[in-house]
Amino acid sequence: MKTFKALESAKTEQGNKISIIEKNIDDLPEGELLIKVNYSSLNYKDALSASGSPGVTRTYPHTPGIDAVGFIEESTDANFKEGDCVIVTGYDLGMNTSGGFGQYIRVPSSWAVMLPSGLSDRDSMCLGTAGLTAGLSIQALDDFNGNQGFESSSSIVTGSTGGVGSIAVMLLSKLSSSVTAVTGKESEKALLQSLGASEVISREELAEISRTPIGKTIWDFGVDVVSGNILTLLLASLKPGGAVACSGLVGGPSFESSIFPFILRGNALLGIDSVEIPLHKKLQVWERFASDWKLDLSALVREVKLEELEKEISTILDGGQVGRVLVDLN
Repeated sequence: MKTFKALESAKTEQGNKISIIEKNIDDLPEGELLIKVNYSSLNYKDALSASGSPGVTRTYPHTPGIDAVGFIEESTDANFKEGDCVIVTGYDLGMNTSGGFGQYIRVPSSWAVMLPSGLSDRDSMCLGTAGLTAGLSIQALDDFNGNQGFESSSSIVTGSTGGVGSIAVMLLSKLSSSVTAVTGKESEKALLQSLGASEVISREELAEISRTPIGKTIWDFGVDVVSGNILTLLLASLKPGGAVACSGLVGGPSFESSIFPFILRGNALLGIDSVEIPLHKKLQVWERFASDWKLDLSALVREVKLEELEKEISTILDGGQVGRVLVDLN
């Protein structure tokens, strides 16, 4: 019986315990595709699953990992053949289905997209769900703006040292927007400037320059992964016709606002889902990262082996992660 290495989280009386184990391929769930995983990446949701946070994963022991890229070893779907390289992100991968922190996954073919030409397997996981979410945010903002692009625009990105935020800063800067990065990590100002931020401000500075329920017009676009009071401030500070794309809730699941930004300035709040969206929309974003959105992520990415992942999980739960953590399963 074929075995493979995987990270496993198991419930104990002292809380969840993480270990590296040998698993049997026959223990994987049903699905049309058996994939040998080359790379995965660490996301906040993975850390929540690994630590046993309520409402994320129902049954333990469990292998987290909502991202995976690798080669198909077995397929019962005629649209995929042995040797195809595919990306799997979102849906139930790593939540209640054994995920990318194992050297093999078995998934429904409806979860997989072909790795686009021009994007390496490694680079796809340097981006991962964080990059996909950032790309979907920028795409939603551009669609709202009539696909006029971002040249000469002003934008603001919250949570800018995290995965989604840092990639959004890079992408908006590449698309010629003047980017204000909001961060609680003063020590990372130089990094954010190197990624393309034209201005770096603290959360406290944002509160000083923004006024609620509606204040002076400052930014055309916003990418928010924080929510809470930060989102309230962004909505109150948009220029007419501006919008915020929101994909996270680090600052809490609720926020306060008034009707004024929406009826006096025609502003919009755009919700971003990177998990359950149709596969073709995911593929569009991956293809753009393989072409006109191609980014050099080398300054953002730290590569680790499976055995080093437990420390990184603790770091992200403590709010200390900067950039992206790539997991090498080769």
